[in-house]
Amino acid sequence: MELSTAYSAANSARPRSYPRVASARLTLLRVLVLAGILGVGIFLRLPPALFDTNAIALRPVAALHPKAAAKAGYDERLYEIYTDGLIAGGLGSYPDMVSQYREHQATLVGSIAPPLRFLYIFAAYVWHTLFGTEALPALHAVAAFFSILTLLLATLFTARAKGFNWALGVAALMAFAPTQLHMSQHALVDGFFAFWATLALWALWESLHAPKNWWWLLLLVFGLTAVVLTKENAAFVWIAVLAILISNRWLNYGVITQQLVGVVFIGPAIGVVILVWLSGSVPDLIATYQLSVTKNYHLPAAILTGDGPWYRYLVDLLLVSPIVLLLAIGCFFTLRKENKFEWFLLTFIAGSYVIMCNIKYGMNLRYANMWDFPLRVLALCQLATLARALPRWRNAFLVAAVALVGTSELHSYIRLEVKHPLYELVTLDLMRALDMGKTPSSP
Repeated sequence: MELSTAYSAANSARPRSYPRVASARLTLLRVLVLAGILGVGIFLRLPPALFDTNAIALRPVAALHPKAAAKAGYDERLYEIYTDGLIAGGLGSYPDMVSQYREHQATLVGSIAPPLRFLYIFAAYVWHTLFGTEALPALHAVAAFFSILTLLLATLFTARAKGFNWALGVAALMAFAPTQLHMSQHALVDGFFAFWATLALWALWESLHAPKNWWWLLLLVFGLTAVVLTKENAAFVWIAVLAILISNRWLNYGVITQQLVGVVFIGPAIGVVILVWLSGSVPDLIATYQLSVTKNYHLPAAILTGDGPWYRYLVDLLLVSPIVLLLAIGCFFTLRKENKFEWFLLTFIAGSYVIMCNIKYGMNLRYANMWDFPLRVLALCQLATLARALPRWRNAFLVAAVALVGTSELHSYIRLEVKHPLYELVTLDLMRALDMGKTPSSP
């Protein structure tokens, strides 16, 4: 009896460090899981050419990489020409390149990609300068690299807005997103554009919550300038940003200051000024965009594949990522007013969607690449809502559900990109690849 009492007293005097140890182990486990998820996501985004070289380190895992089978398309060849021109003539030759584009575009029936998508071309030029890579491989490398950065940025953004557990789930969904993987395997500008749009969105969120922090405002200026220098779709991002600022009156994401409003206009203005310099003059810039837009109405491929009803993007997303889209739509009906982050992202999608679905002959799932991150946050939100019905099994349900969705997403990518190599993710080709009726392939 005395021995038992003494043992109990000694045991009670011992420091109770077990909960701390368990918590530390759990934190370490979550960090390792996140590292593993990001590692797989990065691996899937590596450019196919990397496995065709003599990279000894990648040989053992080359067979695991689902290489895109589609060959380089017309737009990729144009970006290659522009990059070669920049390499040969430097920045000083850019006005001449834009002038040559106008001369050539005027002789064509349809529209071709303009060299004013400068930042992507310049990034390939920098890649060439650093690593000596040829123009087209440099474009591929830039597309893959910025797809990786988008994955990392989405994870960091979510961690700051919602916490580590949410970041873990969003990282898992983003790692296998078919449209993200698709853009990482092609030398196209839209994945590159999605990174800058996401960066601007993050800076806006942080600026609303830290209105006196000039670093976030500077990052917002940088992000908005970058989207303008990357593609004309910057107009959709800017309108979505305005929609967020306007809806803040009712949804209260954060604090809007005069400085923030000014930055929203200053960022794009800086981008336009740089484009004017690259074009040669204001009339030259206007003439270049006018040619590109008006000629697009006569481009046969755009007429056949770029039109459709307002719900065209919903149909395409349903074909590529059905579970994610349905979960995101379900989230809309279960959101509460206190879900500020979700409303913020939903407003971004809605604000840009309203304009994008009304562009005649100008709809393409590539342009929706910037919605991939917001859609997956909304999808995870709905999964979390469903998990409330299973309080005892909540964590197990979420892990299993995210794993199931990620597996479905990867299967969709393999089917569309590897087994039925699609260069353009347009409705008819998507239906054909999914064996949904016999439909002719678009040109």
